[in-house]
Amino acid sequence: MKENKYDDQKFFEEYSRFPRSVEGLSAAGEWHELKKLLPNFTGKRVLDIGCGFGWHCIYAAEQGAASVLGTDISEKMLAVAREKTHAPSVSYQRMAMEDIAFAQDSFDVVISSLAFHYTPDFGDICRRVGDCLAAGGDFVFSVEHPVFTAYGTQDWSYDPAGNRDHWPVDRYFEEGRRDAVFLGEHVTKFHKTLTTYLNTLLKTGFAVTGLVEPQPEPGLLDTVPGMRDELRRPMMLLVAAKKQG
Repeated sequence: MKENKYDDQKFFEEYSRFPRSVEGLSAAGEWHELKKLLPNFTGKRVLDIGCGFGWHCIYAAEQGAASVLGTDISEKMLAVAREKTHAPSVSYQRMAMEDIAFAQDSFDVVISSLAFHYTPDFGDICRRVGDCLAAGGDFVFSVEHPVFTAYGTQDWSYDPAGNRDHWPVDRYFEEGRRDAVFLGEHVTKFHKTLTTYLNTLLKTGFAVTGLVEPQPEPGLLDTVPGMRDELRRPMMLLVAAKKQG
């Protein structure tokens, strides 16, 4: 499924006001852990799938990447990314993740941030990444944690006083479509179990080298609204893998 909610004007305007959209990686609660999983970018050819506003592309270029290609289905996101990016080694291309089809040995590193829960077939993504990644290359990505996606509504359960009572988890082993509400809009996502994420990587020729269920960066707990509640359940899953062979 190739959902392009981010080109909807109302949704895009709401997303553009998100703290991580405005301030970049410094406002991303998982960034302090994700960057530890990233390889040395010096001289590397990098692909960023679902690059959004291009924050990770810019970071890779700053860390010495020889070339960085950011792909995204949203033209509005790419327009902002191009505006923000000044490094000549970074380029952007409009492309759905399901259409990734680059030549063999095109990249040394493939990264992706919070994109793969929008597609139903993670195995297809892994095969496409494996096809264009050099042997021994790095594949590092983040997704919404299966505990976060299982129930579907992606909202807390509230007590009679309106306080956040608990995070509901149900239908965990029933993978597939979930109709979530994000920034006041209905968004289609696809729940997958932790087993599916990890076993799919192993079955498609990758070795898992890192796994993190990140807690928020301590400095953001009292500066970003609602961030302290992120200590109550995992919201994200970070995975690092290497292509074998």
